[in-house]
Amino acid sequence: MWFKTLKKKNICIIVCLIILSSYLYINKNSDIQSQKNSKIQITTGTKYYKNFSLDNVFQDDQYGDIHYNAYIPKAYDKRQSYALYITLPGYQGLYFQGVGKNLETEEFGFVSQNYNAQMIVLAPQLEDWDELSANQTIALTKYFLKHYNIDKNKVYISGYSGGGETLSWILTNEPELYRAALMCSSKWDGNFNKVVKNKTPIYFVIGEEDEYYGSTPFKEAYQQIVSLYKKEGLNQEEIDQLVILDVKNKEYFTSQGITNEHGYGGHLFANDEHIMGWLFNR
Repeated sequence: MWFKTLKKKNICIIVCLIILSSYLYINKNSDIQSQKNSKIQITTGTKYYKNFSLDNVFQDDQYGDIHYNAYIPKAYDKRQSYALYITLPGYQGLYFQGVGKNLETEEFGFVSQNYNAQMIVLAPQLEDWDELSANQTIALTKYFLKHYNIDKNKVYISGYSGGGETLSWILTNEPELYRAALMCSSKWDGNFNKVVKNKTPIYFVIGEEDEYYGSTPFKEAYQQIVSLYKKEGLNQEEIDQLVILDVKNKEYFTSQGITNEHGYGGHLFANDEHIMGWLFNR
């Protein structure tokens, strides 16, 4: 009798051990698989253009390889918080057009360093100026927010020409990631629903006679967002804190020896302290 009871107890213990072992094995493999799935690989570039490391690659599972150039202060200390600025390229700045071409043709990434010594600057070289590149930029932003000590109230973004179109899609989808946005010599492709809900400040700047886009698209975008804010009950003074339309007349360009408003707008706007100061002093 006692032997049968002992035998039953042993069988129960063995069964319990088998169940426990199976549970631990499954969970261990689940954790390993989860780690594999969540692993994000960064390939660091080995070449430099001035103080930017070139052709770093963020390999994202959903949006593929995201190429970007990066300036990270030499004295970077993960115990301190840093600002983050992302500059989106116009024509000649995409990856297929050559590594570092966006830095060679645009000055936003370099000029921005004068406004905050504790700021990481990213200059992505994307695939296009549409939603794919917008999603890649959002993914890159989130990666840096997660893996670097970034002050979430100091995340800035700008786009020039086609980069402004990319920026419009970014702000259409996830404007809450950014403290403020600067759109230069471009047009708005998305909508303002989330921008208005989140009250993300936007500065539109363009030449009155911009040869590529003209100034009408920005004027229409400005009227549209102002109308939406008014429907939300904001007065003009409050709206002026959230959206600015800055259409530069011909004299702004000719007085600085410039006749091509679109092609050289990026140069003038990047070096305009009023424009860039608006972005980084918020």
